[in-house]
Amino acid sequence: MTCCSKHANWPQLSRRGVMGAMALGGGVLLNSGLKPGVSRAAGHCEALLLTCMDYRLNSEIDDYMTARGLKHKFDHVVLAGASLGALNDKYPVWNEVFWTHLDLAVQLHQVHRLMVIDHRDCGAYKLVLGEGAVKDAETEFRSHVKQLYALRSQVTTKHPHMEVELGLMGLDGAVTQIV
Repeated sequence: MTCCSKHANWPQLSRRGVMGAMALGGGVLLNSGLKPGVSRAAGHCEALLLTCMDYRLNSEIDDYMTARGLKHKFDHVVLAGASLGALNDKYPVWNEVFWTHLDLAVQLHQVHRLMVIDHRDCGAYKLVLGEGAVKDAETEFRSHVKQLYALRSQVTTKHPHMEVELGLMGLDGAVTQIV
């Protein structure tokens, strides 16, 4: 049974099949169109993008990456809070997920650039750092910059070859580059 006609052609997996795939790494390749034994994993992509999970900005993120000439040329990691998700004490498993994805992107796709886009009005910042960290626009900006800088420092320590771009997206989709 499918959830709607849009997904009617998706292969059906049993609960056991899904749980087994999750145990083996959390991902499932569905209807890839690849011949058996053919892999798309090897190769090169331009960047690894880290963004927040906030659904309000999905289209804006796609538009931004397309405008940068990176459509279909990047890997994407999504964590609540983006830079905060990758680097916090409250949810250490998120940190592990980020670092594992970064290492795999380097190994599998020769990624040499990390792009991190935080966004304004982020619920994760409110929950993890507290309302005081985002009480007004200037405080919110400083909280994001501090977190983005901390992540960039750790990434360049672990991967000295890595170029790191930092940005803060407004709810209108405009990105302020953080240098």
